[in-house]
Formats: sequence, C-alpha cells, structure tokens
Amino acid sequence: MKNNKPVSSYFGENTFDIKKLLKNTPKKIHSNLQNAINQGEKILPETSDAVAIALRKWAVSKGCTHYTHWFQPMTGYTAEKHDSFIDYDGNGGVIEKFTGKQLTQGEPDASSFPSGGIRATFEARGYTIWDPTSPAFIIEYPHGNTLCIPTVFVSYTGETLDRKAPLLRSIQVLNNAALEILKIFNHPAKKVFSTLGVEQEYFLIDRNYYKQRPDLIQTGRTLFGKMPEKHQQLEDQYFANIPERAFAFMSEIEEESYKLGIPLKTRHNEVAPNQFEFAPIYEDVNIAIDHNQILMDLMERIAKRHNLTVLLHEKPFAGINGSGKHANWSISTDTGENLLFPGNTPESNLQFLVFLISTIKAVYNNSKLLRASVASCSNDYRLGANEAPPAIISIFLGETLSKVLSDLGAGKVTKTKDQSWISFGIDKIPEISKDSTDRNRTSPFAFTGNKFEFRAVGSSATPSTSITILNSIIANSLLETNAQIKSEVKKSKDLNKAIVRVLRKIYNETKSILFEGDNYSASWEKVALKRGLPNLKTAPDALKALIEKKSIKLLENLKIFNPREVESRFEVDMENYCKNVDIEAKVSVDMSLTMFYPAGIKYLNDLLSTLTLLKNNSSSSLNFMIKDLSKKLDDCFTEIKNLEKMLKSAHSIKDTFKRGKYFESIKVQCLKLRITVDNLETIIPNNLWPVPKYKELLLNL
Repeated sequence: MKNNKPVSSYFGENTFDIKKLLKNTPKKIHSNLQNAINQGEKILPETSDAVAIALRKWAVSKGCTHYTHWFQPMTGYTAEKHDSFIDYDGNGGVIEKFTGKQLTQGEPDASSFPSGGIRATFEARGYTIWDPTSPAFIIEYPHGNTLCIPTVFVSYTGETLDRKAPLLRSIQVLNNAALEILKIFNHPAKKVFSTLGVEQEYFLIDRNYYKQRPDLIQTGRTLFGKMPEKHQQLEDQYFANIPERAFAFMSEIEEESYKLGIPLKTRHNEVAPNQFEFAPIYEDVNIAIDHNQILMDLMERIAKRHNLTVLLHEKPFAGINGSGKHANWSISTDTGENLLFPGNTPESNLQFLVFLISTIKAVYNNSKLLRASVASCSNDYRLGANEAPPAIISIFLGETLSKVLSDLGAGKVTKTKDQSWISFGIDKIPEISKDSTDRNRTSPFAFTGNKFEFRAVGSSATPSTSITILNSIIANSLLETNAQIKSEVKKSKDLNKAIVRVLRKIYNETKSILFEGDNYSASWEKVALKRGLPNLKTAPDALKALIEKKSIKLLENLKIFNPREVESRFEVDMENYCKNVDIEAKVSVDMSLTMFYPAGIKYLNDLLSTLTLLKNNSSSSLNFMIKDLSKKLDDCFTEIKNLEKMLKSAHSIKDTFKRGKYFESIKVQCLKLRITVDNLETIIPNNLWPVPKYKELLLNL
C-alpha cells in the first residue's frame, strides 16, 4: 500500500546519522565522535562503546535481531555476514548485547574473496573496520530487519581487500591538496571534499520471460536475439509516460530509499524500450557511493515483488541503447562553496580556474588510468556505441569556457558581443556564468556548469574505483599546480600574475585533451590519434594502464595503494574479465547446441516432411527454404565447434594479460556464433523458437 506521508516526515528514518548519534550518546564523547567523522581522528574505546550501545537500542527498537558489517570486496558487489545481538546473561538466559569492539571490527574469511594474490588460500584472516563517516542503516526484509554497519575490508597484514578503503584514502588526499591551494587565496575552509550524484540507468523486463532465458540468468545480458521491427527508432521512449508496472516498482524503490536517506530526485523513461533511470541529489562522495550500492540491491530485490527483473548490465540488448552510471562529480568546502562553480567575481573566478585547469591537467596526464577505472567485460559492449562515450578520454568545456581558456593560452583579451573582458595578463579575470553553454552527451568527461559528468562509468559497476582514481589524479595535479605557483611567485611578487602565468603554461601543455565536437564521429578518432590521445577499446588494454610504472608511482606516492595493492587490482579485474567472457562463451555453446540448433533441425524436418507430400517434390520455394535452412544450420554448427576449440585453449595461457587478450578473440567468436543463431531466428517459426524474443522482452511491460 502506498505511503501517502510527506517524504520529509520519514526521510532517513532507517539511518543512524550524525544527528541521531549525537542525540543518543553522552555529551562527553561528542567531540571525539565529530572529530573522527570530520577530521579522521582516532576513535577512543569509550566512544565506540557509547555508539554501540546507542546503535543497539535504536536497532532493536526498529525490529532488528541481527547486525552485519557491510563491506565492498573486490567482487564488485557488497558483502555481509549477519550476527545476532544475543549473548548469555550469566543466569541461563540471553540478553541483547553489542559492544564497541563488535562495532569497530569484524573478521570475515579473507581467503574467500578476490585478493589478486595478496592472500593465499590458507591465509584466511581479514578484518572489517567501521567507517564512521558513513551512517549505519537498517535493511527491512519481509521476515526481519538487519542493522548494517559500513566498513572497510583489509587483510591481516593491513593491505586493502575492498573498494572503499582506497576511496577513503583518496578523499583525504584530495582534501589535503585542495586546502593547500585554498591557502593561496586566504580561503577560510578547513575541509574540502568531493561530492557525487550518481545517475543509475537500468532495464526492467517481465520475470516470466527472464526465467526462460538462460543467457539473462547466467550473464545478465542476451547473448542472442535479433532486433524487433519496432524498437527505439521512432525516438518515442525518452521521457515518455512511465508504464504502470514500472511506476509501481519505482514508487516502492523511492519509499525504501527515502527511509534509508537516499535522496532520489528524478525518475524517467530512458531512450530504449523498458529502460529507465533514477537520479539523486548530490552528496558527500563516500555516502553517495554507499547509497548507490544500496540502491542497486534494493532494485534487484524489490523488482521480484512486482514479478519483474531489473537488468543492470551495461548492454543487455544488442542494437539499442545500453545503460551507464553517469557520475556527476565536484569539489566542495565545509563553508558551503562549490570550488567548480565559476563564481560571480573576478577573484573567485581565478580560484575556479586553478581548480578547473588542474582538473584538465589531471585528465590529460592520466587519461589511460581514468579509462582503466571503468574497464570491464560488460562495459566494453557499451563504450563507443551510439549512446555512450567512446574509449578515447577527452574533456568537454563548452563554448564560453573554451573561449576563455583559449584566450588565456594566447594572452589575449576575451571579447563577447556585449563586453570586452579584461586581459589575463593583469590581476582580473572575466566573469564566467553557470550554464553558459550546451551539454555534450557524447563526451566522456563533460563540464556541466558547476561539476564534471563522468559518463563512462558502467551501470553495473561500483563507482568507488573510478572516483578513487579521479580524486587521486586531481589531488596529484593540485599538488603540482601548487608547487608551480610557489615557484613562480618567487620570481614575481604579484600573486595573481604568477597564477595566470602558471595556468597559461598548464593550459597550453594539456589543451589537446579538450574536444567540443562529436565524440562518435570517425574523424574524431583520427584527430585524437594525431593528438596522441590513447584509444584503449578493450578492457585488457585499458587495465594494463594500472600496472604501468607511472600509475604505480602516482598511487604509491599519494598512499592510495602500495605496488602490491595496485597489481592485485589488475589481477582481480583481468580475472573477472576472463571469467565473464568464459561464462558467456560456455552459455553460448550450451544454448546453441541444446536449444537453437535442435529448433532448426525440427523445422528442417517439418519442411522435408511437407516436401515429401508434394508430387515430384516440385516446390521451388520449399526447396530453396530447405537449402537455405540447411546452410544456416551448418554455419551455426561450424561456429559452435570453433568456439569450443578456442575455449579448450584459453585456460592453458598462464600470463594474465595474454589470457585476457585471448579472451578478446573469444568474444569475437561469440559474436560470430550469435550472427548465425540470429540468422536462424529470422526463418524459424515463432512457435518453434525456444526462448522469448526481443519483441517480447522489450515491448511487453
């Protein structure tokens, strides 16, 4: 039954945020608690004990019998092990009990999660450690509620085994680097943090059809299927009326999300049939990523209640738009200022330009690393298609900013129809308004008024990896910019002129990363090649950038990862790539041999039986159909055998990168097999086709 209460009356009721913490804990521990959240101060034992007592009372009052350390291992999913609150009371009975030690540390089996070689099978010990900067929350199940405590996951030796710990490190590094820049401008901020709004695209399909597709069940996407006659070509899906079943699903998602403090703002139809999107208001980046992980889990569970299945795969259907997770990223201060807002005064514009141009420099110097952060088997199907940015990383700024920076680089006076702006050579910068240009949906990294939209993140991925890398490379760039400014100031006592000279130099060295045109065009690939911009089209090529000396050195110097941790990420992500392709290939063989080929043989027998009933077997059209079907069946069988042969060879390759490259060729072979099966679908009658077709999956919600 729909909740008709105002959202504000129950928003966050299932989260134990800082307000609840302060309200339910003794005043004497508030200082330590707030400093731990805001400044990373170590939490004292008496603080964790007080928080644990308050958490337990609150959770039990909300119907919780269990708690879990909720963490984000390198599987790409979340993990949880539930423990009850009960303990012996010393008199033969039990009581609810939860201690500070239980709150702050847990011990899941580290060897059962991917580690990329950091942990051997017999080295089982790992620790989950409480992240006080992200509020605990309650997940409501039909048969009971569970208190979830966000944590990081580390090995016995202290190395990270998850996606959250590196993110938290990157947040701190960015804070330190940005504060150093702000000191130049005598800014009062004491803390800088990145903010994020994660747009989540997804598909909904009827669960009955889903259960009849082994490929969807096992891989999350359709490995076979020809396009229906009507799909998205009429361009009538985007922002169209939301189907009633989808609306009911969305409404329940929103209600559960609001209880958990997830600030969902927007819901709408996306471009493809049965494709939709949720978009939240921006938040602190750590909380935003936790909320996105929670949202994906909610979507999958709640869809089942509506006899639907949510597909988060980047490309569940060939030929139509895939799904992304547009990450709207910015930097803010504890004084409430967005450092990527151009501002309304010359002084603030100069500060803005330092952060803007440092971001350009970061992406220019580390475009391969940024591309690696979104690399996966599933995202390969989406990147470069007509609804997603290409694998070439570039930046879109828009007409106004492009003009301002171009004039900065040339040392010219910027002119518009209405006014002349003062030259960059002196101490004033022209006013730059927000939203002074159009958006570019083809750009992987686009400035959109007061933030950057990183559009290359995949819909099924955790944003942690890409935002960790983004925070890190920008922090490094800010540190370098700060050093350059200090060096230039020594030569000249005019601070503003020194800053302008540094920015001019950086812009002229990095401007080749800027592109205002159509990123889908073939001409852009040629231009990008001339500019020396990498075009890493596949995940194996992209992931290799992780273990380049330049990347390892940067991440090690910033203390985001040590070299072993970087190499472990490469091993885990490459292994995931190979395993996913391997599963897809094996499912392709199985479905072809046991479903599609037999359906073709059955139809061939039907045609031959019909032919024998005709006098003199004289039907030319029937003979043609028999010959055509026989040829298509032979083609299908040939490609099945070719794929089986390749799969046998794949696992003998020991080198991780070479194995990944070989699985690239297996993906190509899977496509060849798909083409032969889709050719069979064009002539085999509907009643003989063994799985629901695209027209049923996409046009029946």
